Amino acid sequence: MGRWSLFATLLAVVVIMLGAWTRLVDAGLGCPDWPGCYGFLAVPQSAESIAIANARFPETPVDVAKGWPEMIHRYAAGTLGLVVFGLAGYAIRHRREGLPVKLPLFIAAFIVLQGAFGMWTVTLKLWPQVVALHLLGGFTTLSALTLLTLRLRARHKEISGLGPSRPTLNRFRPWLYGGLALVILQIALGAWTAANYAAVACPELPTCQGEWWPADMDFQHGFDIAQHVGPNYLGGQLTADGRVAIHFTHRLGAILVLGYFALLLGLMWRRTRHTGMAWHVQLVAIVLAAQVTLGLANVAFHIPLSIAVAHNAMGAGLLLAVINLLWRLHEHPQANAESSPHTTTINREVTA
Repeated sequence: MGRWSLFATLLAVVVIMLGAWTRLVDAGLGCPDWPGCYGFLAVPQSAESIAIANARFPETPVDVAKGWPEMIHRYAAGTLGLVVFGLAGYAIRHRREGLPVKLPLFIAAFIVLQGAFGMWTVTLKLWPQVVALHLLGGFTTLSALTLLTLRLRARHKEISGLGPSRPTLNRFRPWLYGGLALVILQIALGAWTAANYAAVACPELPTCQGEWWPADMDFQHGFDIAQHVGPNYLGGQLTADGRVAIHFTHRLGAILVLGYFALLLGLMWRRTRHTGMAWHVQLVAIVLAAQVTLGLANVAFHIPLSIAVAHNAMGAGLLLAVINLLWRLHEHPQANAESSPHTTTINREVTA
């Protein structure tokens, strides 16, 4: 179950990257229906199939180049759903062996909801609210699968020798939860930026539209969540000033996250640099640096596809790195750091 849970976690990362790829090549409506494509199980390609598809959906003629990214994303998401249902079924069947049951069942129920958001993304024609929630749902699924994997691994491997005792590191826990909240908020801003096609609203660095604080930003329009359902939102419906407000807010969020974690990780590093916990602190720092670099490269090189997809994937990586650090903090050994050397010596003598 642990191996399958790890596989599901990795597959969830792939699904998130495929979702970003689909969105970035403007293939979100490559298939105007759901779960098939123009009523077929695959993208229609023969002349006869394309004629039937165009007759079914005359307002959206078949575009094979955009249909395949959408369907590949659906195939991967469907496979992930089957794996998650298998994990839930296995957990129920072997619940007497002490396997976690509630978390797999939650993930299975949530992935059904996530599938519904995938359907609404298409049927409501990329309505930004649904697109943003669908993106956040993908990150939620990934986070829950990561926690399940960590729990299952903890059943088979006792974590030991990670350094200072809980009382020494416990004071960082509320601040780390605060950092997790900031990362989630920044991911939500990124989802809203993507859903409203605001990534290109500020094409230069470090200024935006040639100003440090663009004078014409329209925050009320940019963050209006009461947009009516009905138009086709492919390409976005917001004004330029609204998109600038979204993009600029996402930049400010990145600066806040970077500053917050630079201070927090610096303080944690001082306490853990000679222990096994140091690697987990370093991991957050490395992923954060990579994510900020990719964000800057996105703007500098005008949103190239590979960098934009990597930026989405690294956002997931940052979320998981913070969750992993929190998990390690909760699973920390009780033994005092000061007594660790003596304990090790005694254990060796007893073994001898």
